[in-house]
Amino acid sequence: MTPLSRSPLGWHPLTVARLDEFNDEPPDRAAEAVRACNAAPRFAAELVAGRPYPDVDSLVARAEEVARALPWDEVSVALAAHPRIGDRPEGSSAEAAASRREQSSMTDADASTRAALVDGNRAYEERFGHVFLIRAAGRSPGEMLAELRRRLANDADTERTEATEQLAQITALRVKGLVSDAKVTGERASPQAGGTSRLRGTATEERNESGAEPMG
Repeated sequence: MTPLSRSPLGWHPLTVARLDEFNDEPPDRAAEAVRACNAAPRFAAELVAGRPYPDVDSLVARAEEVARALPWDEVSVALAAHPRIGDRPEGSSAEAAASRREQSSMTDADASTRAALVDGNRAYEERFGHVFLIRAAGRSPGEMLAELRRRLANDADTERTEATEQLAQITALRVKGLVSDAKVTGERASPQAGGTSRLRGTATEERNESGAEPMG
């Protein structure tokens, strides 16, 4: 079995692993990897328990299904691992790297939009008690601000439903960016005598939004 490339906190999201590697890894290492996609404890346990997956689409669909079915206390754990929209997470953890890619469109935000997001985040957290979460893939800063303002009018139950759905969408994108099939664009090191090859790729380095391809 070819070992997966790992950062100190698990597989780094900028390294593309093959699906068969994910299927074959010991449960603790596989769970460690997918925690960067969704920090809810139940998520990693249930996704890993479903192995082996026949293809990437099946894995991604299961990840989204598990995330949507999480109880609110588990969703809360996952939300706590996400930064505010408009913040730029520091550090080298898998979660921080994913969040930086996800919010790449914020580099184009003007000062007034940034200020409005700061105010909106504060109002949202005061109203609902948790961070505002939105799948930023394909959304401009203005669109995210408009969604923030819209969701501020939700009641608590409706907003929990919306936050869980956004978490599921983000989770699916992160899992898709983490695990690829054998056709992934990458570089395979030549096997050395008595050694093994390692699949390393940079495809996700050019992706934003948890592994989604950049959208213009």
